[in-house]
Amino acid sequence: MKEDIPTQTEHFNYHGLGSLIRRYRKEKDLKLIDLASLTGMTSSLLSKIENGRMIPTIPSLFTIVQKLGISLDVFFTEFVSESKFDGYIHIPARSFQPYQKEEEAEGFSYFSILENSFEGGTIQLSLLQLTPGCSRPLVTTAAYEILYLLKGKIEYQLNEEMIMLKEGDALFFDGNIPHVPHNKGTKPASLLVIYLFGELPSPANSGIYPTMLSGTFIRGLRTAEIVNAQSRQITVIARNT
Repeated sequence: MKEDIPTQTEHFNYHGLGSLIRRYRKEKDLKLIDLASLTGMTSSLLSKIENGRMIPTIPSLFTIVQKLGISLDVFFTEFVSESKFDGYIHIPARSFQPYQKEEEAEGFSYFSILENSFEGGTIQLSLLQLTPGCSRPLVTTAAYEILYLLKGKIEYQLNEEMIMLKEGDALFFDGNIPHVPHNKGTKPASLLVIYLFGELPSPANSGIYPTMLSGTFIRGLRTAEIVNAQSRQITVIARNT
């Protein structure tokens, strides 16, 4: 009988990719507009990459790294780590990695919990802590997002739509819709944020989400409320009553 052998795989630290590019850019004393001129990319695109709102294609990443004058070996040594997979992953809270998205955001604390690639895309699971009165401009993300409110109450803004979320509520939406959470209360709020980068099937009109990510992800979550904003579907799922 053949014994199962744990696999050793290379793990890409996607949460740190944008901040790593930003760090090298600032070390070179370059502004976003300067890097845009060097790479032929737009400043807005580079900003989304640096803020973790988009994962660049491999050719685009190579172009950015080369124009920054950084050796690919050096860059990917910081970006890639090895991890052993035994069929499960235990992630102690102390191993959550803090990271930054928008530099101008106040009261937003992100911690990367898990990142992994699958056929057709990438999943990133983060913990987001929001202090009362936190602020950040509306942003877009080139991913679908799933939120689960662990603690507190927040208002989640999707374009002009304001959705009230309380502890235990969840929200699924297309990250290309401009969005931002607001904590207008007096206590901190915490939520899980799941980013699904890559092409994914659209939710079925039947109110039951199809199987995603090798059949293990959000099977059977039923729609409780559907709102339309600029012809994009916004869905609140698994709302507590």
